[in-house]
Amino acid sequence: MANLKDIRDRIKSVKSLQKVTKAMKMVATAKMRRAQERMEEARPYENRLSAVIQHLLPDVDRGLLELLDIRDLNRVGYVVVSSDKGMAGSFNTNVLKKAQIEIDAIGKDKVDVFCIGKKARDHFNRRNYNIISSHIDFWNDLKFRDAMSIGEGIMSHFTQKHVDEIHVVYNEFVNMAVQTVESEKFLPLTYDSEKSYNVGRLYEPNKNDIIKTLIPKHLNIQMWKFLLESYASEQAARMVAMENATDNAQEMIKDLTLEFNKARQAAITTEMLEIVSGAEALQSE
Repeated sequence: MANLKDIRDRIKSVKSLQKVTKAMKMVATAKMRRAQERMEEARPYENRLSAVIQHLLPDVDRGLLELLDIRDLNRVGYVVVSSDKGMAGSFNTNVLKKAQIEIDAIGKDKVDVFCIGKKARDHFNRRNYNIISSHIDFWNDLKFRDAMSIGEGIMSHFTQKHVDEIHVVYNEFVNMAVQTVESEKFLPLTYDSEKSYNVGRLYEPNKNDIIKTLIPKHLNIQMWKFLLESYASEQAARMVAMENATDNAQEMIKDLTLEFNKARQAAITTEMLEIVSGAEALQSE
């Protein structure tokens, strides 16, 4: 059994760590609420714009835009959205695992990787994947221009025909306790009959001009959505992880306190036995 000083030092150390995890939980909660508000504000616009695009795609010539060009699949691009920091439970592990499984199924020599976040960059860099670009240190001041900058580089890689398809793997925010890893095809845009519907709309000036204007905006909004969903999911995952860590620290403090009391009682009992034994020895003499 450890001595009293060691146990007392461990209790002090765990209490200090508990203060840190509790503070991190409060910070993550505040960030998550702001991120959730921004994400929920962007969702209706993105959904409506997607519906308009889906309605227009069947009636336009794909030759109008290189972003609509469907090619034979020889090389694929993958955008992996992770975080810069850890201590968020399985947030990064899940998205990196799914991305690596999909990339390995195609063949790492046939895939170009775009890493968003330090965790994705470090993960694929250590494993010698073909990383085209990485974007880090922007999450704390996330702006729409970040999504535009990232999206422009990815779209340019596609239009220059370096890859024939681009997929995005990210965490989608469901609620504070649940985040799901999603893999979506980003380029080229395709027609989904289940999402399209005919409502007899009239478009001015014409569908072709509207498509040329809306598609780049739509793709930037899509990238913005991926970033917002991932950031909200990261903060929610960190909040839950820090709450669990705080609770575990409290349980550890209880166990250590019980161990400390047992050790102290044992020490007191030993001292009393020594005193009684000494007294009896003196009396017998």
